[in-house]
Amino acid sequence: MDAVAERAAAVVSEAAVKAPPAAERVYSHVKSGVLDRRYEGGTLLTEGDLADAVGVSRTPVREALLRLEAEGLLKLYPKKGALVLPVSAQEIADVVETRLLVERHAVAKVVGAVPAGLIARLEDSLAEQRELAASGDLAAFAAADRGFHAEIVRAAGNRILAHLYDQLRDRQLRMGVATMHAEPSRVALTVAEHTEILDALRAGAAEEAESVVEQHISRVKVLLAGSAS
Repeated sequence: MDAVAERAAAVVSEAAVKAPPAAERVYSHVKSGVLDRRYEGGTLLTEGDLADAVGVSRTPVREALLRLEAEGLLKLYPKKGALVLPVSAQEIADVVETRLLVERHAVAKVVGAVPAGLIARLEDSLAEQRELAASGDLAAFAAADRGFHAEIVRAAGNRILAHLYDQLRDRQLRMGVATMHAEPSRVALTVAEHTEILDALRAGAAEEAESVVEQHISRVKVLLAGSAS
């Protein structure tokens, strides 16, 4: 084998190694579809359609769907498919309650002694949010919104609380997109409220920071409760 052929073979081999397993590709495809609402709550997904969409056999589809069912995003029905579970009123209440407990504690702890670099990271996040708001990419905006809050939680320095908060990620993203679909003006309001949180952190205004965080998070429950199944 000459040098050119060897390099070509190496590239093909490397690509094969880096390519995600079939089940992982299906998992990513379906999960992103659920989180960004391409697959709405109540949609029935079939193994055949998913296999065709991703270009795999049905076996990895089943594996991916079982994993997503364990995460609470789908409900499997033998010989029928997988039902995308709607966001329930109870789930909304549970997530909002947990977020309030974690985020009020985090912002109160951070505001008294803001860690180095946090303000700059939050400023960068806000700049990204403004760009995404202008582009209308709601899924990416929801991820940036969630990332803004996660920065503050991590900055509080409690790894157990940070881990707990990370476990809410998928639910937060799904609810974030749903909130903005329910009330498009929420995008601009989110940026404004994040700006208020950042200003309060800069000023060391603990009560103001906690108040804005509570108002910001509680509004999600109000907007979504009426549309939850």
